[in-house]
Amino acid sequence: MSSPLRPPTEDPPATRATAAWCAVLLGLPALLFALITWQVAVDGPLLRADERLSRALVHPDRVSELLSDLGNVQVAVPALMVVAVYVVRRARAADAERWWVPSIAAQVLLAVVPLIVVPLKEWTERSGTPAVPPATGYFPSGHTATAAVAYGSAVLILLPWLLTAFARRLAVATGVLLVLAVSFGLVRRGYHWPLDVVASWCLCTVLLGALWLFLRKVRGRPRQSGAPEPSTRTSRTSDPSASPPYGGARKPQDTP
Repeated sequence: MSSPLRPPTEDPPATRATAAWCAVLLGLPALLFALITWQVAVDGPLLRADERLSRALVHPDRVSELLSDLGNVQVAVPALMVVAVYVVRRARAADAERWWVPSIAAQVLLAVVPLIVVPLKEWTERSGTPAVPPATGYFPSGHTATAAVAYGSAVLILLPWLLTAFARRLAVATGVLLVLAVSFGLVRRGYHWPLDVVASWCLCTVLLGALWLFLRKVRGRPRQSGAPEPSTRTSRTSDPSASPPYGGARKPQDTP
């Protein structure tokens, strides 16, 4: 009887290449985020350019305020929860393995956002633009981070259940447009400096990339079954080339 244990197999070159590209694509925004954070912490020259750009872009109006509101917790969190419930119902109806994992992972990631953003706000103590009352704690943008992780996570867990390429492209485009709308509204209204928003983009790219890798690994696991593996041995009755068992010398009455 063959053993159910199989020797570990080496990752194919395509898998190693994908992992290398993911490391590069996630490492670049992480480095950019570190650079921007360093400039904010030391009041570096990059902030002078950021302030000039902000003065050119700020124009408070009702539209920019409404767009920035799409990054509120009261809007972004319910949107993610609706998608998460839908994905759970679809996955459970399809008898998918670990049907609850993607939705739970997306919500956990969103809960992690303030644990990262709030300490950074308190540490950098960056003041706001002239369009807001004097205060500190504007870096990085919490509204941008909330929108990016909520809408981005919703798209990531929804994609496997969309049947057509057009639907998948529409979902990705909708998520990107929502994040860009929030970012534009925050800068246009003067709620945040442009670098506050860009830093949140970088941070959330890393977070969403980690979520994508996790979901890819979970979906790639085969379903475990308690049934034994079918035997690879061929029975005598199923093998047409197998000879019948020897029954001794043929007798005359056995001859047809």
